[in-house]
Amino acid sequence: MTLWAKTQQLPEEAQFKVKAAYREHQFPIEVRHYMAAWIEDKMQQWSEVDISNAANVQLAQALMSELLQEIECKLKHEQDFPKRTRLEDAVLHFTAQYSNNPLALISIMRTCLNIELNLVRQHEMNGGAALPPAGGSPGVPTKGTHEEIMEQLAALTQRTNDTANDVRFLEQEQESFCLHYHNCAKTKAQLAHLSSQLPMTALLQDTVRKLERQKQSEEQDLSTKVNGLIQKRMALVQKLQGTLDALTGLQQRVLDHELISWKREQQMAGNGKPFDENRLNLIQEWCEHLAEIIWQTRHQIKECERQCRKLPLSPTGGVDLLPSLDQHVTRLLSSLVTSTFIIEKEPTQVLKTNTKFQATVRLLVGGKLNVYMTPPQVSVSIINEQQANMLLKNDLMGKDEQSGEILNCTGTMEYTQTTRQLSVSFRNMQLRKIKRAEKKGTECVMDEKFALLFQSQFSVGGGELVFQVWTLSLPVVVIVHGNQEPHAWATILWDNAFSEQGRVLFTVPDKYKLNPDLSDYSGMSLSWAQFCKEPLPLQDRNFTFWEWFFQIRKVRLGVVLRRPVAVYSLVGVVGCWTFFLQTPPSGLDIDMRDVFMLQPFTSKDFSIRSLADRISDLEYLNYLYPNIPKDKAFSRYYTPAGDCTRPLNGYVRANVVTHVPGFPRHGGMGDWSSPSTPAPVGSPPPHPGGAATDQTSGLQMQLPPGVFTDQEFLETIDGLPDEDFSDIPIDFLNAINFNGNNFNMDIQ
Repeated sequence: MTLWAKTQQLPEEAQFKVKAAYREHQFPIEVRHYMAAWIEDKMQQWSEVDISNAANVQLAQALMSELLQEIECKLKHEQDFPKRTRLEDAVLHFTAQYSNNPLALISIMRTCLNIELNLVRQHEMNGGAALPPAGGSPGVPTKGTHEEIMEQLAALTQRTNDTANDVRFLEQEQESFCLHYHNCAKTKAQLAHLSSQLPMTALLQDTVRKLERQKQSEEQDLSTKVNGLIQKRMALVQKLQGTLDALTGLQQRVLDHELISWKREQQMAGNGKPFDENRLNLIQEWCEHLAEIIWQTRHQIKECERQCRKLPLSPTGGVDLLPSLDQHVTRLLSSLVTSTFIIEKEPTQVLKTNTKFQATVRLLVGGKLNVYMTPPQVSVSIINEQQANMLLKNDLMGKDEQSGEILNCTGTMEYTQTTRQLSVSFRNMQLRKIKRAEKKGTECVMDEKFALLFQSQFSVGGGELVFQVWTLSLPVVVIVHGNQEPHAWATILWDNAFSEQGRVLFTVPDKYKLNPDLSDYSGMSLSWAQFCKEPLPLQDRNFTFWEWFFQIRKVRLGVVLRRPVAVYSLVGVVGCWTFFLQTPPSGLDIDMRDVFMLQPFTSKDFSIRSLADRISDLEYLNYLYPNIPKDKAFSRYYTPAGDCTRPLNGYVRANVVTHVPGFPRHGGMGDWSSPSTPAPVGSPPPHPGGAATDQTSGLQMQLPPGVFTDQEFLETIDGLPDEDFSDIPIDFLNAINFNGNNFNMDIQ
């Protein structure tokens, strides 16, 4: 019974899962139904295509073309109009959707077939009982991915051990046959010798008759043993074939789903998404089990071939399947080895020339296959888009085909016994030179993508198999100056977020359709130009969305700040002198009439004065929401007061403080000082009535007690003798701006 026939007999809940899978992946289920025989005949070919390797694009394209031809052939003999319409729509859909990305179609087809196969197996293991709902039965825990894979590995290990016993038993049977064959040959030789003797006496004739009966019996036994050996060999070959089929499906799941999923998570980590790096150790455990089973299966196939060469027996008209099994298991091993040569820690995706960067490469099956016995060398080079695509087509890169010069670009893989990891870390690489390709249209240097190529060569099985492996890093953008960094990161972020699995290398859509779940933006899309090329469509905004976002990100990450506290941004003041950072806490019930919004700080502002000092300057801000005294929260980040002794050059350095025009200062004159602004040497403490004296200049300035306005302050300044300020080059009217709630700097 075909897989599709079994699928159609599944319970309703399981059939719903199958339909949902085809609907989710936009694969017309009518094609699965009408082309079931052809699809299942090609299952092995579907499974052998390594979708993580873009070099298989041509093979995927051939399979896709063959599928389209089969559908068109079906259409020629189809008279049912609705059926014809659905199949014609499917041809148009496949052509439009997957012509440039046939590997995506292979991935979807394999995913859907695996879902069918798993549901059928689960149904059969349950004895034909109805499958539980998707959420599982209450109180019955659903098996996780690790448990499922380990169960399948355990079953394959047991099957491999059974096959090893079968191989040994077959060898014993073959040795027994050889002994019987030798005895039969001796009987024939003895019979021939006695039959040639003359004269033939009665005793001699009786001996000849006994030998003839013995010869016939031995020949009959030999014939029975030959048939038995042939049957056992065929059964063993079928068992090995079943093991390889199961290995293919499981390896496909581990490499094409779990490992690719890990790589995708690693890529999204470049955009800030949380990433569990330890999951790779779990994948290595699965791969090591697979490597061990594959190697044992390969040894068993080789042993069968040796026995067949030693005693060539084959059924009439039979086909020797062992060579094809040998090729199959070698392909599995090669796929496993090449796919598990990975970049554990990606280099930074924006590379600045003459700046150090790091990367770590790991071979997941290196310990199990004893590759570390002869530690392999790994080399690193940088290549451009054209060179990368040529590498994928030819699977070979010339020594001189690179786009730059990297220092410290070779290393030897080392094996760590405790973790069973074979890896090499490049800690001091540096890009010295870069050779750029010709620009395409309006493309700038920050749009050009490169990749780091990691290559190695090693042997397994005592030199029996030699593997040349390579892997490419995520796309990188090369810059030579810091002002190119924002646009370079825009290129990387867009590529990380919107690159499709199985894509043509470096290709990324120019537009992204927004999530349909966002009802306010349903049907809308975001283009690359809108993202980082075109200015925002707002009045007086001469910057792009990405420039705005990137600067905010720099502030939040504290790139330009001197204190860890400065990762916050002060955006509002609430009620009775209580303030909060970033956005209002959830559940906060406030009257917006009591709130004023401060103009956002820029990175330049924070380079002049840190956020903690600015909060300290605004003395009417007393509590961090909800009721934390601000000094308790931020005092450890205040800039310490400098040395109060008079400098040798006679000048006292001025400091800046933050002030919001229109808001009163607390505490009168004493409130003009800042924690980080020392008083002049020898200055007396502030007078309780608000008087302050500068003993250095001999100037006494009497200020009104209590709170005074900015206008009163200016009038006081204007009333002073001009000669007292003749040597102070400060324009107070330009230094203090009273219009709006903008932050300005007072000078002390």
